[in-house]
Amino acid sequence: MSDLFGKVQPPAPLAEALRPQTLDEVVGQRHLVGPGKPLRLAFESGKPHSMILWGPPGSGKTTLARLMARTFDAEFIALSAVFSGVKDIRDAMQAAEHELARSGRHTILFVDEVHRFNKAQQDAFLPHVESGLFTFIGATTENPSFEVNSALLSRATVHVLKPLESGDLIELLSRAKALLNAGDLTDAARDRLIGYADGDARRLLNAYENLVAMAGAAASYDEAMLERTLGEMLRRYDKGGEQFYDSISALHKAVRGSDPDASLYWLARMLDGGVDPRYVARRVIRMASEDIGLADPRGLRLALDAAEVYERLGSPEGELALAQAVVYLSIAPKSNATYTAWGAVRAFVSEDGTRPVPLHLRNAPTKLMKQLGYGGGYRYAHDEPEGFAAGENYWPDDVAPQRFYEPVNRGLEQRIAERLAQLRALNHKPSDAE
Repeated sequence: MSDLFGKVQPPAPLAEALRPQTLDEVVGQRHLVGPGKPLRLAFESGKPHSMILWGPPGSGKTTLARLMARTFDAEFIALSAVFSGVKDIRDAMQAAEHELARSGRHTILFVDEVHRFNKAQQDAFLPHVESGLFTFIGATTENPSFEVNSALLSRATVHVLKPLESGDLIELLSRAKALLNAGDLTDAARDRLIGYADGDARRLLNAYENLVAMAGAAASYDEAMLERTLGEMLRRYDKGGEQFYDSISALHKAVRGSDPDASLYWLARMLDGGVDPRYVARRVIRMASEDIGLADPRGLRLALDAAEVYERLGSPEGELALAQAVVYLSIAPKSNATYTAWGAVRAFVSEDGTRPVPLHLRNAPTKLMKQLGYGGGYRYAHDEPEGFAAGENYWPDDVAPQRFYEPVNRGLEQRIAERLAQLRALNHKPSDAE
């Protein structure tokens, strides 16, 4: 195998030295590489196919792509969407064409972090995937349904990788110990190191390699040595991936479910993991509009105030204001009436088409417009009894009045519902002229 740029690489770190050379050496992902499982069958098929490998960091995406190239004796070209651009993509195409013409060898093009390529960059692969110039393997930590173009997605099989389990990580530590000829980990140190890795094989092996390098040859390594090596135990938090969206979903549902304690827990989980508090503030504002609404309009004001407080104070002081907003929204009366009404009216408008504005609702800033009847017959509500033009129609002439907003019987919306009922009764009350 070669790489596209022919750069000289430094000595391989432990994670690279332990990279499996055969499918049987792969640790974890038994749902994909076990007997009769999808990737095992793909490797045994005799012909590679394009795929998207979706999984968290350190779950084996690059390893599987390299193994496929080895299995099919294919040229392996690796690109990272973080550092690559259009020129790099073009160079990869030319390299694949050159290798095919020179030796007849097929190429596997591996694109790491493929979700970071924009639509045009992703589209550039399509004709070459279809022509069979190369087999495309994309790796992503993001949900490909949202981050990979549908055209490219339709030409690739998506395989979902899982974080490595504790048993898998213990197996990797055993292999690493043998390779480095290192001492044993105490049970407590091993468990803490596995917790630190949080399912990420690369993180585990990098931490273990640092431990052995810094602590030196020892009969055993305990928690104290591990603490000196790693410093504060940081939890992995995927700030832009599936875990991120799962956590914000849990926070939103806890607020909607009126559980302030669970809401605070998920808020703390996100902030502890490193999520930008400004993002949390934006989502809290959304919760105030979507789930509390007019049942308690103060919720939106409090959410906006919390966002402003955080901008002024930053972390950690400003986080308390976010916590205060989350608690308030959790215990506030709930209503999604405005949210539901807005969705319904948008659907109605998109399906109904464009209708002319009735003449009496049009503005008439010029003499000609007045002569054409613009604004004619319009009733100024402030001049009407109770400030309400009973019986007036504000809909297009050929559209029957619709009801989208239906207030709930909670909080302020109880009073709003009463007011709407009064106004609707006035609309149906016979006028004096009748």
